[in-house]
Amino acid sequence: MSGNVARLFHTEETWQQTVERYILTRKADGLAPRTIRDYRYHLTRFFAAHPDGLNPDKAKRCVLEYMSIERSPGYHNIVLKHLKCFFRWIVNEGILYTSPCDGIRSRKAQPRIAQHSPDVVKALLALPDQSTYTGLRNYALLLLSLDTGIRPREALSLRVEDVSIPARVVVVRAETAKTRVQRTLPISDQTAQAIMKLVSIRPKEWRNAPLFCSRDGQPLRVNSWYHTVKGYGEKIGADITPYSLRHLFALYFLRNNGNTFALQRIMGHSDLSTTKIYVALARSDLKEQHDLASPVSNLLPRRKRLTRL
Repeated sequence: MSGNVARLFHTEETWQQTVERYILTRKADGLAPRTIRDYRYHLTRFFAAHPDGLNPDKAKRCVLEYMSIERSPGYHNIVLKHLKCFFRWIVNEGILYTSPCDGIRSRKAQPRIAQHSPDVVKALLALPDQSTYTGLRNYALLLLSLDTGIRPREALSLRVEDVSIPARVVVVRAETAKTRVQRTLPISDQTAQAIMKLVSIRPKEWRNAPLFCSRDGQPLRVNSWYHTVKGYGEKIGADITPYSLRHLFALYFLRNNGNTFALQRIMGHSDLSTTKIYVALARSDLKEQHDLASPVSNLLPRRKRLTRL
């Protein structure tokens, strides 16, 4: 046992205190408040179930037992990611010699990417009553989401000054971006016009209110926007959420020959591997459409699949 390990247990530092030190470190790194909350949530759940998770003789078994709980592959990977980052810090602090997460693999998760036809998208955009402030706000926010793939929380954090109508761009500030990296998103004329109209009817006292705010000038909550979009989807018989709009943007962007690296920058993906999920789906979609629409497939009888050249 190292000197640091002995100090941890002999001074009776609790897991709560250790987690709090870690949280302070991540805050100093500039992580987003939501990310900080996620770390606190997952670490608290782990240690509530395994208070001996920092004991050198028990840490490995504690992590193995916790990661053996039946979870969806996607959620399993999220939990593992948070624990790996925490225990990597623990090792760097000299509290443990090695990370108890070493050797635990991520699970292969099937991406849940929303796909809807152009008719569904048109029906969705026809629902907001643009004669009211709320309807116009919803219409402009739907357009922006479909036009840029912006994350819901990022969109609801936009300020009026983050939009340049002449330049046709929206700026996602570093402090509100999920990756903490500022990015500039091009927008279409239709989206720019909807936003311009929305801004033109705002009362002067809303000077400091977010671009997409409630009808009394207060910030619009992500959960409220989620239920609004979900409700629209139910009216047209489609399962649609705010994140569905992000997925739709990515798929339509690629289907219309958009560049993969440009998509990565627009979507704000820190890793190209995330963008490649959409690439794979778009290619699969194109193959299905080709099989359905190709003149050769329709005019000539189908033969057995070729196994080699």
